[in-house]
Amino acid sequence: MSGLLSAAAGKPGTEDLLLSASADTEEWHGKVQMARELTGRAVHSAERNNANESAANYLAREVLREAEIGTRAQAEAYGKAALNLVTSRDVAAMTTLGLARAGDTVRAESLAANLNDAFPTDTLVQHYWLPTIRAAVQLQHGHPSKALVELEIVTPYELGWPMPIRVVLYPVYLRGQANLIQRDGRAAAGEFRKLIEHRGLVANFVLGVLAHLQLARAYAMQSDTAKARAAYKDFLTLWKDADPDIPILKEAKAEYAKLQ
Repeated sequence: MSGLLSAAAGKPGTEDLLLSASADTEEWHGKVQMARELTGRAVHSAERNNANESAANYLAREVLREAEIGTRAQAEAYGKAALNLVTSRDVAAMTTLGLARAGDTVRAESLAANLNDAFPTDTLVQHYWLPTIRAAVQLQHGHPSKALVELEIVTPYELGWPMPIRVVLYPVYLRGQANLIQRDGRAAAGEFRKLIEHRGLVANFVLGVLAHLQLARAYAMQSDTAKARAAYKDFLTLWKDADPDIPILKEAKAEYAKLQ
């Protein structure tokens, strides 16, 4: 990766893409500060070459990553920056979902309404992004059963690749979380295993590593302590060099300690 980055230095359309991909890799290993720095460099590289769409996509991707690790203020800040650049379909979809996941449901619902009005016949918007966004909002409101209903429409598309930048299996992840809230550990485990088993599709996006933690929680809910410990260990091993102040990492360490 370092070699490719060096070779891409200063090359329009290549440098920024590889910097953003490297940010994903750093976040996969819990190195959030480094991921933020790389995202900033990717955005600046894209903007230097008048590629505002790409720059906004990188920011929107950071919204999702920040929301999922529990750094909500940062997610909201990146969301504002993304939408200040462009409001294209993909940027708006990712940012809206990220804001919903970060708990800013009022803003997310407003943006979702705009998406619905702007793309009334777009298959990805109507059958993938909007149901996923609505499910995220329902989870924030504490309505997992309603979230599961919203996600039913996504089932035929959920293993797809919905945009040029790799952001995949979000409906699967949210369905797993809805099942966790409903205390259905078996169903939750089935969903989170999909992310682990489709590693080639998930690649280095942060949901792939967080799925190990969510799977551990699902096993713990089933009182399968051995499998839960193994899944927690998998996650903590992947994040052995992670920044220590990440909210979701603190939660994982506390939960794992209770199993010992």
